[in-house]
Amino acid sequence: MNAINHPSLDPVVRKNLDFRLDEVPRFWFDNDPFKSRLFDALSLTFPDGERYFIQCVRLFQNQIEDPELANRVKVFIQQEAQHGISHDKMNKILINQGMPIEKYIRQVNQRFKHALKRYPNTFNIAITASCEHLTALMATTFFSEKSTMQGAHPFIRGLFAWHSIEEMEHRDVAYDVMVDVAKTSNVVRYTALILVTIMMFGFTMQRTHGLLKQDGFTRIERVKMFKEGLKWLLGQKGILTVKKQDYLDWFDPKFHPSQHPIIQQYQVWVDTLNTTQDPIVAGEAFWQAAH
Repeated sequence: MNAINHPSLDPVVRKNLDFRLDEVPRFWFDNDPFKSRLFDALSLTFPDGERYFIQCVRLFQNQIEDPELANRVKVFIQQEAQHGISHDKMNKILINQGMPIEKYIRQVNQRFKHALKRYPNTFNIAITASCEHLTALMATTFFSEKSTMQGAHPFIRGLFAWHSIEEMEHRDVAYDVMVDVAKTSNVVRYTALILVTIMMFGFTMQRTHGLLKQDGFTRIERVKMFKEGLKWLLGQKGILTVKKQDYLDWFDPKFHPSQHPIIQQYQVWVDTLNTTQDPIVAGEAFWQAAH
């Protein structure tokens, strides 16, 4: 693991970003149903997931004595709220396509309500920090290599680029609350990531399957899609496989998110948005600047 601590970014709240999602075709990723529905399945959990994260950091908000961390938590909450709003819009489009989104959202809500009711606060904040670890890894997975998102529609690519930028900005906030305020043990932290990984991967695959079934693909067609799609994700050169070591760094007792470098074209996105005020143009510049 890279033991160098990279400086934290200053999180910024960005509102009213228009990604023109209603203009996006049904199979928006390379005209590939599996890839499109995989990202759709991942996205549909974000709104309620973001709201859960907000609830978890608020469990400790009154106990934070460091004014810098207190301010970062405040901005973290505002950023997560904006993410939820944008992914809600994506969910509404899926509902209009006839997808069983309401059913999946109810399931997500039940899981989060169960966690808040049954788990200790120290475990809930560890779940949040673990999810932030995974989403920060997703950000670098999706955008470090230009080829990964090459086939994605530029509007949704822009949405995920913006989300990735802000994951970079607040990736250590929940972690610092977990360690410095909640005093969560390493064992609990490790357990939380294992649980989150199993559940996130399992539910995303389950919902991808459900969306493809609703699209009308036969069982044999779906099996073929998953065979090829899982190779793209988890094969020897799969987009997730190459981040294995970064994922495992979490289990180092001395790990901190700042030990991972910020995605190299971060400033390109920020500068382009400041110049154009267009998140789609900024997302395109961000993607074009990848390796």
